[in-house]
Amino acid sequence: MPTAAPADPYRFFDLHVLRSAPLGPSMVRVTFGGPALDAADDSGDAFVSAGRDQRFKLFLPHPHQDAPVMPATWSPGTWFADWRALDPAERGIMRSYTVRARRPGELDVDVALHPGGASGPAARWAAAARPGDRVVVLGPSGPDNGGYDFRPPPGAPVLIAGDLTALPAIAGNLAWLPAGTGARVWVEVPDAADRQDLPTEADAEISWVGPGGLLDAVRGAEMPGTSPYAWIAGEAAVVRALRRHLVNERGLDRRAVTFTGYWRRGATEEDLLAEVVADGAAR
Repeated sequence: MPTAAPADPYRFFDLHVLRSAPLGPSMVRVTFGGPALDAADDSGDAFVSAGRDQRFKLFLPHPHQDAPVMPATWSPGTWFADWRALDPAERGIMRSYTVRARRPGELDVDVALHPGGASGPAARWAAAARPGDRVVVLGPSGPDNGGYDFRPPPGAPVLIAGDLTALPAIAGNLAWLPAGTGARVWVEVPDAADRQDLPTEADAEISWVGPGGLLDAVRGAEMPGTSPYAWIAGEAAVVRALRRHLVNERGLDRRAVTFTGYWRRGATEEDLLAEVVADGAAR
């Protein structure tokens, strides 16, 4: 079963855009730079990724700003409350993203653009990102942090399923898997041109499915091995349905299924955060 998450510290880092490039009709790659990406990983001043589905918080400026407005000080216990206390029309726009790649001096982040649909402020920002644009990230300063969920038991076969928003994490998971690992992977993309090369040393079978086809594709397929570890992410309702299928119909141990709703149809990240806060206050 997945092990408990360690807890290396997180902190705010000031970054700026180095360049951006389209990856297809529905995604753009934004590459960031900054002192936190130049520092040595063991310095305590560096943004350090554990690979896999490493997530972090990205804070963006509003259109009338040159840089995101953030709390004056950083504290692990109070940053969220301090950020929420700022004027919503002025505070940095917060979104969660996955590290696509981390190199000395550079951080790649792939952003879904939702072409033809309702694009939020992060997608609009990414589509127009230019070198020098300033952002703030809340990210790990050590590799053993709680910001990644892909933790298959050694030697276990792996099942991975997700939509376009999960594609960067799926790519990271596959790149991390050791040689010889059996893996069955499904990725739902809105356009065939959104398919990407996904390098891996694992013995992986990767299937690309069209819009709305993820659940049926998994339902109609054979599982990798007899007791696979499953990782599923994407739209919350689809993720819940996939988890129910794997646990109730395929008989997977629920503890062997890691699932994350990266987004929910009809809801913004601010809506989801407000629900989390309200739920915590009611407990």
